[in-house]
Amino acid sequence: MSLASIAEQIVKKRKAIGLSQTSLAKKAHISRSTLDALENGRIGELGYTKISNLLAALGLELKIQEAVARRPTLEELLNEERDD
Repeated sequence: MSLASIAEQIVKKRKAIGLSQTSLAKKAHISRSTLDALENGRIGELGYTKISNLLAALGLELKIQEAVARRPTLEELLNEERDD
């Protein structure tokens, strides 16, 4: 999961529960400017603790699981095309 997709989920949940950026930032112990940069795609990296604090403040969490999708090989794509 990319940082951008995590940020999308944070924005969606924050708005759904009616929190302002300032309120969420205070609950997560980060600056509002950091939260704004995250939500607007102006931050390239954010540490695990900050992400974890943001998610916890929103009642969300990250989960580790086996990857279910992988890119097909060229051979698989060619075989698929032949089957059509």
